Amino acid sequence: MVHVDLKKKKKLEHLGVKIELLGHIEMLFDRSNPYEMLQLVKELDSAGEITGKKSYAFEFGNVVKNYETYNGHNVRLRYFLRVKITRHMAYDITKTLDFAVQNKMPDPEINNSIKMEVGIEDCLHIEFEYNKSKYHLDDVVVGKIFFLLVRIKIKYMEIVIIRRESTGSGPNTYSESENVAKFEIMDGAPVRGESIPIRLFLSPYNLTPTMKNVHNKFTVKYYLNLVLVDEEDRRYFKQQEIILRRKRLSGKKPFIKRTEQKQGK
Repeated sequence: MVHVDLKKKKKLEHLGVKIELLGHIEMLFDRSNPYEMLQLVKELDSAGEITGKKSYAFEFGNVVKNYETYNGHNVRLRYFLRVKITRHMAYDITKTLDFAVQNKMPDPEINNSIKMEVGIEDCLHIEFEYNKSKYHLDDVVVGKIFFLLVRIKIKYMEIVIIRRESTGSGPNTYSESENVAKFEIMDGAPVRGESIPIRLFLSPYNLTPTMKNVHNKFTVKYYLNLVLVDEEDRRYFKQQEIILRRKRLSGKKPFIKRTEQKQGK
């Protein structure tokens, strides 16, 4: 429902009232020229005048919104409603309302485990295993680290969740990585034959589903980075991509931003 309240003004002459449902991808370096991936328009009122208060009912039914709302470092995917009152020889009146979109995804038919080896010749050889490669946002990463050869003094070991946001395409691709979370899984020097369990809950962290090649504008990927630090603070690490999806709609209050502005004709 759209409500127009003139308050102290007695009447408002206009050339029409309309509402738009819009989906935009905005780059940080060029927000004045967003990519419009969705646009639907409904006319609410023809030319005339509004006195006092007036309300307009509207509905955009069964609109497919394939991508979730996303607010990143260099790109933003947003959905919003925009009401516009067009006037003659005066500024148009517009008001926008952002809303959040979340999409549930089914469980994958195939979800293989991840098994990899990492090492330094004659110094370190470990095997690590994660129970699967695809996780939902409330999931738990379960795994094990096996130490087959240890000839360096390890101080501690941690798992880092990395979000990598890439914008552009081809030679113009720009990527930025962010450490979303760090989780220490071992403190102290391990010995040969030791096995360290992994149990990492994803729900406390600010994660989004994996988003690949959204309208050829941006990609968001996630990685588990296994990091070992020795007593000389040298770091040894191995990254592995994981796929994230949303299994249920979040109960968190969505970010909603209201803006009102006047546009010159």
